[in-house]
Amino acid sequence: MAKHEHGSMDTTEQEKTFAGFLKMSAWVTGISIGILIFLALVNA
Repeated sequence: MAKHEHGSMDTTEQEKTFAGFLKMSAWVTGISIGILIFLALVNA
């Protein structure tokens, strides 16, 4: 087994996945806030 060298792992896929997760979370948050505002305006 090769000795581990700190900082040698390629993390581009993890970074892309995390960026996608943050983008999706932002969209879900925005849509949820929009729905809550809509419900408040129509007195639901």
